[in-house]
Amino acid sequence: MTRLGLLIDVTRCSGCYNCFLACRDEHYGNDYPGYSAAQPLYGQFWMQIKEVERGKFPRPRLDYIAVPCQHCQNAPCIDAAKDGAVYRRADGIVMIDPEKAKGQDQIVASCPYRVIYWNADLQLPQKCGLCAQRLDQGDKQPRCAEACPTGAMVFGDLDDPASEISLRLQEVEAETFHPEYETGPLVQYVGLPGRMVAGEVVLEGSDVCAEGVKVTLEGGGETCETTTGAYGDFAFEKLPNAAAYTVTVAHEGYAPQSFAVKTHTDVDLGEVVLTK
Repeated sequence: MTRLGLLIDVTRCSGCYNCFLACRDEHYGNDYPGYSAAQPLYGQFWMQIKEVERGKFPRPRLDYIAVPCQHCQNAPCIDAAKDGAVYRRADGIVMIDPEKAKGQDQIVASCPYRVIYWNADLQLPQKCGLCAQRLDQGDKQPRCAEACPTGAMVFGDLDDPASEISLRLQEVEAETFHPEYETGPLVQYVGLPGRMVAGEVVLEGSDVCAEGVKVTLEGGGETCETTTGAYGDFAFEKLPNAAAYTVTVAHEGYAPQSFAVKTHTDVDLGEVVLTK
């Protein structure tokens, strides 16, 4: 059995938009009978790039999340379509039939990820098909993965333990985009951003940066530790939303400080000054 999937490593994505441009090059103005109608010039992004800003000056973070069709194993678009206009191939790719789907705008509204678009000129819902037209001709990857210069996208057979994607999944902690949708997507992610708690430590009376200071985050039955970097800064990332924590900053010869924080938003403690 074959299940084709895509693993997207957010930590490796530089925001170059090569995947977006490659998708546009493949589908804009190009008909693939039986697979897809031509993508229009405006209004459709079969590979979305979501820019997620976190934190604030002087410790901001910016992540890029590539979001194609998730090719769900429990696909709402299949349920919403009539007459088999949306179907799942034997390899797991979810396709929109460019003939049967005409006039079925309810397919667009069915997608919780908002990655299906309405072509008003053709009266047709459209989306990413993982370049199925290329795969069926012997190509090994969709254009997006082929164009990625940083290796942030890995494509392959999830049911083949020797495939690159299966080997990578053994090494990383993969997750799904919006797991609350419970759609069982074949697109998985590494490093999706969460809430962040950050700050900077200053040692009173010292003329050097407070590098190597121990910072502890406790809450929810877990304890995480880190040390400050070369400029005295620290950050805890990928934290859940609306969680309560205690942050403790401690260094030998200095009085420790503790702070209660809640991650309703990203938290920046600013300068934490430790006194002797």
